[in-house]
Amino acid sequence: MNKPLVSVIMPVYNGEKYIRQAVESVFSQNVPLELLVIDDGSTDKTAEVLTPWLPRRDFHYLKNEKNLGAAGSRNRGVREAHGKYIAFLDADDWWDAGKLSAQLKALARTGDVLCSTGRDLMNPDGTPTGKYIPVKERLTYHELLKHNSINCSSVLLLREAALLYPMEHDDSHEDYITWLKILKKYGHATGINEPYLKYRLSEGGKSRNKAKSARMTYQVYRYVGYGPLRSACFFVSYALHGIWKYR
Repeated sequence: MNKPLVSVIMPVYNGEKYIRQAVESVFSQNVPLELLVIDDGSTDKTAEVLTPWLPRRDFHYLKNEKNLGAAGSRNRGVREAHGKYIAFLDADDWWDAGKLSAQLKALARTGDVLCSTGRDLMNPDGTPTGKYIPVKERLTYHELLKHNSINCSSVLLLREAALLYPMEHDDSHEDYITWLKILKKYGHATGINEPYLKYRLSEGGKSRNKAKSARMTYQVYRYVGYGPLRSACFFVSYALHGIWKYR
């Protein structure tokens, strides 16, 4: 296999129901890539569902010896990746064709290290909710402090940046912490305001429990170094944006 340009990292835990659609959407992309599925101890038929792709040289199925959580699984995938760029995709989400090529072009144009896209919100059964979450074409660190508009499954970023700022603190929104660190160092991120990501709303997701998600968001600001008062101010802005986003 020629060296991939993009390494797609897909953590999964008991994802037999949806992972087929996620994998198919990865291999519909028209860029040189590899897919690393990081199985975090699934007890269902996830491995069986993935059997058709096992012979492919651009497909890598890695099973954790112990449970690492989403953050640890993504970090393992980044370490074992071969591509210049990293893309994350959760096993219950999927992409439209052309997503990665559009992001590569956008990063070449702006010189940024990270690009995210807009997303359509989907029901658990995969049908559209009719709601779309946009993203600005240019994102700054201070804007991101007030509202996390970067969804993990939409991200394409330089592997060197992903290695420099691995995801930490599973008790919080670990991806949000990483985006903040990256933007603080590099200044800007690029956004493509098109729904290349189809984001499935799940009953068990972190964001479904609003009280828990609120505590985790406040903790993000504490982990990136802000005191209680400033963290509370940022959280108020985040909460107001959240009400608007899901209105």
